[in-house]
Amino acid sequence: MKAQGFVHKYGDNVDTDVIIPARYLNTANHKELAAHCMEDIDADFVKNVKPGDIIVGGANFGCGSSREHAPIAIKESGVSCVIAKTFARIFFRNSINIGLAILECEEASEKIGAGDEVSIDFDTGVITNLTKNETYQAEPFPDFIKDIIHSGGLLKSLKEKQNG
Repeated sequence: MKAQGFVHKYGDNVDTDVIIPARYLNTANHKELAAHCMEDIDADFVKNVKPGDIIVGGANFGCGSSREHAPIAIKESGVSCVIAKTFARIFFRNSINIGLAILECEEASEKIGAGDEVSIDFDTGVITNLTKNETYQAEPFPDFIKDIIHSGGLLKSLKEKQNG
């Protein structure tokens, strides 16, 4: 599995209320959630994000409430992966459960800049900054997580296994 796109860069402690403001939580419509993704921290995000793009954050990305809406909004906006120094544990788990690829890599978080073009090889964990001609090593996904992400989420993965 691979991903490639341009980077939208954010700092430390990006919380779920910034990813998807609470005023939009009255909908379960994924496209509606995506239409408001990151708007309180980056009003132009939804206008600028393209399918395959990558979010790079700092430490503690996804802190705050345990709502699944945050990774859903990011994934539905077209983001192929989120890279951060660290993730809040519940955000990490929710992301995998809905099939959003996320990688922890301190070096990538520090060195990748907004607008850089990045490619990711999920099998090896190698993150390549095509703009700066640099590579960074993240921990690759175990096979079971690759299966979940490839299937589009935990429930879809389980159904695929059940249907054999």
